[in-house]
Amino acid sequence: MKHGLQRYRDKRDFTATPEPQGGRASRDALAFVVQKHAASHLHYDFRLELDGTLKSWAVPKGPSLDPHDKRMAVHVEDHPLDYAGFEGTIPKGHYGAGTVIVWDRGTWEPIGDAAAGYRAGKLKFRLHGDKLEGGWTLVRMHGRRNEKQDPWLLIKERDDAARPASEFSVVDEQPDSVLDKAAAKPRRAGTTAKKAATKARTKTKTKLPDRMEPPLATLAKAPPTGEGWLYEIKFDGYRLLARIDGDDVRLHTRNGHDWSDRLPGLVDAVRGLGIGSGWLDGEIVVHGADGAPDFNALQNAFDSKRTDRVEYFVFDLPFHAGEDLRALPLALRREQLAALLAAAPAGGPVRYSENFDSSAADLLAHACRMRLEGVIGKRADAGYVAGRSTSWIKLKCTRRQEFVIGGWTDPKGSRTGIGSLLLGIHDDSGQLRFAGGVGSGFDTTTLRELRRKLDAIPAGKMPFADAARDVGKGHWVEPGMVAEVSFGEWTPDGRIRHAVFHALREDKPADEITREREVAVKATRGKSRKDDAATVAGQRVSHPERVIDAASGATKLDLVNHYLRVADRMLPHLDDRPVSLVRAPSGVGGTLFFQRHAQQLKIPELKRLDPAISPDHEPMVEVDTLAALIGAAQHNVVEFHTWNATVKKPTQPDRIVFDLDPGDGVAWQQVQEGAELTRSLLEQLGLASGLKTSGGKGLHVVVPIAPKDDWETVKALSKAIVEHMAAVIPERFVAKSGPKNRVGRIFVDYLRNGFGATTVCAWSARARPGLGVSVPCSWDELGSLTGGDHWTIANVESRLEEHDDPWRGLVGKRQSIAKAKKAMTLE
Repeated sequence: MKHGLQRYRDKRDFTATPEPQGGRASRDALAFVVQKHAASHLHYDFRLELDGTLKSWAVPKGPSLDPHDKRMAVHVEDHPLDYAGFEGTIPKGHYGAGTVIVWDRGTWEPIGDAAAGYRAGKLKFRLHGDKLEGGWTLVRMHGRRNEKQDPWLLIKERDDAARPASEFSVVDEQPDSVLDKAAAKPRRAGTTAKKAATKARTKTKTKLPDRMEPPLATLAKAPPTGEGWLYEIKFDGYRLLARIDGDDVRLHTRNGHDWSDRLPGLVDAVRGLGIGSGWLDGEIVVHGADGAPDFNALQNAFDSKRTDRVEYFVFDLPFHAGEDLRALPLALRREQLAALLAAAPAGGPVRYSENFDSSAADLLAHACRMRLEGVIGKRADAGYVAGRSTSWIKLKCTRRQEFVIGGWTDPKGSRTGIGSLLLGIHDDSGQLRFAGGVGSGFDTTTLRELRRKLDAIPAGKMPFADAARDVGKGHWVEPGMVAEVSFGEWTPDGRIRHAVFHALREDKPADEITREREVAVKATRGKSRKDDAATVAGQRVSHPERVIDAASGATKLDLVNHYLRVADRMLPHLDDRPVSLVRAPSGVGGTLFFQRHAQQLKIPELKRLDPAISPDHEPMVEVDTLAALIGAAQHNVVEFHTWNATVKKPTQPDRIVFDLDPGDGVAWQQVQEGAELTRSLLEQLGLASGLKTSGGKGLHVVVPIAPKDDWETVKALSKAIVEHMAAVIPERFVAKSGPKNRVGRIFVDYLRNGFGATTVCAWSARARPGLGVSVPCSWDELGSLTGGDHWTIANVESRLEEHDDPWRGLVGKRQSIAKAKKAMTLE
């Protein structure tokens, strides 16, 4: 058997090939290199320094940053260490004929014993390169050990450097040599912003490019920690690039379509800037009646050919006055851009997109409260690099993306046009997969116009590669139209829930539409772990990244932002009522603390109530301001439970609550039927009621009453009602608590109506896996609910967008319980 470099040398004629014969030893850390080899078949040679040589694998498709991709890596002969710097052309007729470039290089560190892992066929390691970083694994395929060339798999580990293949292909987006200085990226290690700026400014004049491909933002799970980021509002519009060559101004979409003729007023406005020559990058929007960007209004402007209200917010300057600025750090490009636009007419359609001097979390929270789409973050030192990367990120207030329209369903009732759109996304293989439907967000005009467009593109068969059972009876169309849709969440089987239609997209081709996946963005340097905090509504939130619910991956910051988003709806339910707090310092699944009294809580603006309300204890508390609500969440409060009486009349309850708590073996449909039966009985007693999800397993039926009777009377009435239900339908209801009593039945908890008892407040999260939310509903919605945790902190934003308060007209209702007491023989 041949050892070391003998096989390498036997395969080569060094009088003809420029490849090195080998010899030098490594001086520093272990080296790695990936060489792009255009031989008879293009492939990538992956090499790791180990035991004095470069252990080598040929990877046909090249490395992937997606942990789901298991790339074939064929084990080949060892190469000498100095091969790591080889670039050149191997002559035709010789082994490996073709061009070789150094696609990536750097250092690597083994995880565990490298030599033992290599021999065993499972080598785990970390890479520190220009293009490849983080954890990786090389694993030999089982049962294939004796082949001439062992097949292995190269797999990316799940970490901050991982990227979904549907969003980013490192071999496609970064195809060039890392040794080619002209192709070097501005953020390469050792290249400071100052050096990059100097380099850019010393370039000779360059011809104005005909096309410009823009950077694209990656959806991020959470704001990155650390410094060095610039944040702007995420506009709800179309990406637009302007090419300016004297008086010749052309407006291009991100895919290169020329929209100059569609926006003649904007062409004139850009021409009037007097820039000379260059490229601008920005977004066009139309503001709605509330002052926020309105995508539907923008679409209507194009449909009506009245684009005079279109505004162009410019955020980047990749080229100007003969200088290619793409290698310049973003912060310096924006300085030049701001100076250029300073003379733009005030109130004109061309605006400079300001960045905000605020934390990402705080800015995102404010954007969400203003019903904006979200926030864009950009690394201040980033160059202008085409394609999607984590140098630009987007943080969204709600889930929203584009879908391909594959069909539609018939309208029902008085509705015209269509019932719902049937949507799809492309998977990694390019097949169109069914992703659910959207039936809300349309007005009559939109429904009619959609139907007209859909009738023009009929298809003979269903375009989806799956979902034959899911879609029911549909009318199929050619999958070329794209709809922008917001939604609450993805189900495990790849369907969207609580979808709302926004508009059709003309600027994005259907064949590029894939599922948008969140990625974690690495922290930047310049901020210590000790300083890791966020600011929400002016309050410091410590440890925002701490996961408090393993089931959903929700962090402390996610919970705090939930309370910021629902504050306007929730505070009226908290106002003027004693509240009990459920704290979860260790997160969901840890020890919970139920606090009824102030004790040593140091929550801003937490109101301590008159001791006379509970004379034998410390003062009770009230949460009636945004500061108190956010401050409580910062102090690990997950749940807020309120009294059925107000501070002003603490001895006279103003509502009755029936908590439908299903026992083991109770199907959700039984809970829905139980709520309807409860409502019917209350109506017979002359009492109107409201419905809300509990955020847990069941439902709450809430009856507002006049605050005239005492606690004992109200509790006695609620008990009598529940006992009546249990007596009349014993197979459905039980009036006694305890798990054994309610197997297969629903315990209707009337104990919530005693003095000092509480019920979870509307819009409060629950300290349970998934972080469900207690949400008020209309009775018409009962049949569409899927559980007591139908809404969670992850999807409740869609509820805020879709619905006004379903309890409007119910809250504050002063109903007499006299008739009910008489019917229940309590008088």
